[in-house]
Amino acid sequence: MDYRRRSIRDLLGSEPGGGAEAYGWVKTRRDSKEVSFVQLNDGSCFQDLQIVLEAGTVADDLLKKLSTGACVRFEGILVESPAAGQTVELKATALELLGEADPATYPLQKKGATMEFLREIAHLKVRGNTFGAVTRVRNRAAWAVHSFFQSRGFSWIHTPIITASDCEGAGAMFAVTTLLDHESPTQDEAESTFRLKSTDPGDDFFGKPAYLTVSGQLNVESYAMGLTNVYTFGPTFRAENSNTPRHLAEFWMIEPEMAFCDIEGDMNLAEEFVKEVISDVLDNCGPDLDFFNQRIEPELLTTLRHVVDSGFERMTYSHAVDLLMKSGENWEFPVSWGSDLQSEHERWLTEKKIGKPVILIDYPKDIKAFYMKQNPDGKTVRAMDVLVPRIGELIGGSQREDDLATLEARIDELGLPKAAYWWYLDLRRYGSAPHSGFGLGFERLIMYLTGMKNIRDVIPFPRTPGQAEF
Repeated sequence: MDYRRRSIRDLLGSEPGGGAEAYGWVKTRRDSKEVSFVQLNDGSCFQDLQIVLEAGTVADDLLKKLSTGACVRFEGILVESPAAGQTVELKATALELLGEADPATYPLQKKGATMEFLREIAHLKVRGNTFGAVTRVRNRAAWAVHSFFQSRGFSWIHTPIITASDCEGAGAMFAVTTLLDHESPTQDEAESTFRLKSTDPGDDFFGKPAYLTVSGQLNVESYAMGLTNVYTFGPTFRAENSNTPRHLAEFWMIEPEMAFCDIEGDMNLAEEFVKEVISDVLDNCGPDLDFFNQRIEPELLTTLRHVVDSGFERMTYSHAVDLLMKSGENWEFPVSWGSDLQSEHERWLTEKKIGKPVILIDYPKDIKAFYMKQNPDGKTVRAMDVLVPRIGELIGGSQREDDLATLEARIDELGLPKAAYWWYLDLRRYGSAPHSGFGLGFERLIMYLTGMKNIRDVIPFPRTPGQAEF
């Protein structure tokens, strides 16, 4: 056995004739007196390979072990298939059972299973149609992200997971500490306990409070000030006690940063990025997207193609608020200047009013992060959000504040600990340059590409309040 063997995707693309072997997991088996049909999949593509086992090819006791979930290797001849939807099938001459799956306990049977149940078996869910397709789309999208930036001369920067500063100033961060002693439960105790060794941060591993990062942006900015165009793509963390379908405690972020780039250039990059990644997935994940279009989100393909083919509209936040207030709609969340827009507002703009993606700019500074470039009016910042039909906000970004005095004043205004940002301020103190960037939650992008409704279902092992299994 070798990794260079032909996958089921390869076999389905082959011409009939010649010997072949197929590895995979059994989806289903149906028997008649003269022949058994086995649907086999190895995860390389959405479509199964049909295996034809004529009676007597293998012993009956071995045939009975070909239950759903069993891992097998078939040898045989690729022949033209008379069945609709497939060009070839494997007429088996030999079978090797690599791993049995007890049909009485194997949780992924032919009958449908709820998403809630599948999250409980995250170690097995990828063998099903839905999560196999999600994972292939996720893989292709990650490839497209790197291809996009690498083809434009961006350098991939591996920013730290452990940090001493809060990028967003929201305070929802996981602490990293060695000051807790873990005590395993005894026979008389039901649960583990923790004991605090010290309350002095100086006694901790790093000698100061440390946290899991909420964003790689601040760190990657420092490399933009030496390499010009950079990006980070890695895990980030938020300790928000939220159980909504849009929140995770651990997720992946894509964050490009560009020196010598203003808000206009930032918007141009964001539009190019969205279109190219969607186009790549449309070109390379057709069967998977067809499945999502049929089973999950009926307008998925139409929406994705519309985004690729559209020129993104651009308008100010103030103009958008004016349109929303004059719309005559009965909003669940009232609209006023200075308030953050909700999904219902963003979708109305992209789906009803404008009819295509919209990039909003010049947001009130009081609802945006401290590092955003302030406009001369003193009320707004050079922030931009990319809004798309069906979900609303997909990307958030800004031109960064490059003036030292203005940034220090903003940090003081918000009551943030200036000492924690000493190195970030140094970037403005020594050779400051105009620069811009944006952030995109990778799981949010995968939700958009697949139509999946819960963010827990587009990451292999979701982390949410009270849930850290596997």
